[in-house]
Amino acid sequence: MTDRTVNDGDAEREVDLRALKARLAARWWLLLAGLVIGAVIGVLLAAGGGQTWRATTLLYLGQPFTTSGGGQIQSLATNPRTVSEIVHSEFALRRAAAASGLRLNQLRGHVASAAVVSATQSKATSPLVDITVEGVARLKAERAADALAASVIAQVSTYVDQKIKLLDNQIASSKAELAGINSRVAAYNQQLQDLIKNKAVSPTDKLIIVGTLNNSIGFLEQRRGTVQQELYQNQQLLSLATNVERSKIVQPAAASRVTATSRRNAAAIGALIGLLLGAIAAYLGDPLAARRNRPASA
Repeated sequence: MTDRTVNDGDAEREVDLRALKARLAARWWLLLAGLVIGAVIGVLLAAGGGQTWRATTLLYLGQPFTTSGGGQIQSLATNPRTVSEIVHSEFALRRAAAASGLRLNQLRGHVASAAVVSATQSKATSPLVDITVEGVARLKAERAADALAASVIAQVSTYVDQKIKLLDNQIASSKAELAGINSRVAAYNQQLQDLIKNKAVSPTDKLIIVGTLNNSIGFLEQRRGTVQQELYQNQQLLSLATNVERSKIVQPAAASRVTATSRRNAAAIGALIGLLLGAIAAYLGDPLAARRNRPASA
């Protein structure tokens, strides 16, 4: 009894599989139509919806040195977590939203940062960082990315900004002192010329005055050399601070259109769904046709 039941079940499964294959083969065009239509619909949905703009700003964090330009020091710019923490902070997001016109909830979850490193370079030593924003409009995404980069610069460049300010003051002071020295040297030289032409002054007095003026000129010349040396050194430190130590935007944001769903993936998913629907339609075709053609019972 048991063996007969098992054999009947196997036979029924075999009959069902044969019927399924026969129905699919008879209506193969339904499978093909479902496959094609599903793929087309998937591509159209991917092309018509879900498109956004992705803007990326390339930021240089800078490499701060000591006040004399000697060795590199540890700062916010050298911390690998600094940029990520700042661009995801509520304060920076609000500033970016105000600058770009995007709503705050349009920025949350759509901001990313990544260190630009080579294969052998450590992220902790990389001063280059990409800040990326995805938004619904090109200009808004670009403004938001640049605003986030500006927030990072404002936080990590405080030491270097103060250093640049002090160097500017020292350079201005050295230039003013040099102008004063040059003016005094010119005045002393003019006094020497006038003294030589003045016949009313005795030779002895001329000798004393000339010696005094030459000593003053010599002192001023020595001081001018020292001040000029300090000026050159501070100008070099200023160039180092401005071009190497300070953070800056290397490349402003330039947005490009991106699609949230890949067209290839959308086509594959649509084709698979269409194929399944076509197979279901082919399988149910015979029973539905038979039920429709069955005469109504009295």
